[in-house]
Amino acid sequence: MSRADFDPGLYLVTDRTALSGRDLFDVVGRAVAGGARLVQLREKNTATREFVELARGLLALVRPLGARLVVNDRVDVALAAGADGVHVGQDDMHPVDVRALLGPKAIVGLSVTGEDETRAARGLPVDYLGAGPIFATATKADAGAPQGLDGLVRMLALAEVPVVAIGAVTPANAAAVMATGVAGLAVVSAICAAADPQAAARELRAIVDAARSGRAARA
Repeated sequence: MSRADFDPGLYLVTDRTALSGRDLFDVVGRAVAGGARLVQLREKNTATREFVELARGLLALVRPLGARLVVNDRVDVALAAGADGVHVGQDDMHPVDVRALLGPKAIVGLSVTGEDETRAARGLPVDYLGAGPIFATATKADAGAPQGLDGLVRMLALAEVPVVAIGAVTPANAAAVMATGVAGLAVVSAICAAADPQAAARELRAIVDAARSGRAARA
């Protein structure tokens, strides 16, 4: 696959602390079956060897189902596991260096938390921006102040690449988020903590697809 065919419409960001003891592979598999097409393996406190093994295992799971896997922050883990790409934050490896190490076909994403960071991302070799938090979230302790839908619209106006929205996105607010024009929804707890991850993903996917269909009809 080339990176041009990745779909950020429903983007699962993993959080094992939200799984209530359930198996990561089972939850991710159900989420992909429900419509997630991009998965980010986020492991902030996992030893490198285990991190690589998790990434390899998830790749073997999601690729046959048509989904892509990116690794949060750790370029070395992505390279070792053969992942599809890396997502970095503002304090992680610079996207220019990530691209130089991973090559032109890798998916490279960058977190932005406001207009200044979105403006600074212009011209960088990234494939998408993860904008947020849109709403207040407890999932990420250092997430920063929520931008709200108005802030998201302002970031979209500055972005040169597709934007996915993250930060307490749920089925209750997903349609409003998609109405801003974002390329997709990046979710953590809405799937990881759901009683039925597949049903949760299916509901969110339907909202994404409805918004895309509406845009196509208006074009």
